Amino acid sequence: MPETVAMPSFNARIVERLSVGATSRRERVIHSLDGLEDPVHPDTLATTGTRLWRLLHEQTASELGSVDFLLGLDAGGILPTVSLAGAAQLPYKIAWKLHLPLDGAVRFSEPHAMRTDVFAYGIAPGQRIILVDDEITTGRTLADLTRSLREAGAIPLAAACLVEDTTRGARELLTELGVPLVSLTTIKGTA
Repeated sequence: MPETVAMPSFNARIVERLSVGATSRRERVIHSLDGLEDPVHPDTLATTGTRLWRLLHEQTASELGSVDFLLGLDAGGILPTVSLAGAAQLPYKIAWKLHLPLDGAVRFSEPHAMRTDVFAYGIAPGQRIILVDDEITTGRTLADLTRSLREAGAIPLAAACLVEDTTRGARELLTELGVPLVSLTTIKGTA
């Protein structure tokens, strides 16, 4: 019989990245789901998805309407996308740093990364999409993704993240694009 596990609160902090190149960010947001410091219990993953879905629904219910799928960003965005998909009972896709000969390709940029080109596949006009990532700092990646999806005729409805750095203007940038941002927690990084 499975044991009952107490779910700790979600937490996040900024740490210095060691051995990084000149074009990479010098800091990294680490959080409760990344498994860097402590093992992550599957119940924590599910609970986090439920909490994020509840916030997303509460804060954007009037804008959402029907949703075709979640679109998460590779690496850090995979776990929050899967946990949110489970809670919302929505299908998901992941955008990858892989250029493949697949239909419906949308290319966008992750400007602070070593490999900046990211691709979402199977994107079609009229698709209603929620964007998901683990953390958002400047918002430039999700803003570029939003513009690229719109050029393809898709409809980005909202963005959801685990951690928002409130000092770098991401929320304002996405608001200008008409994409509400919902975050599970916020931190104040060094601006």
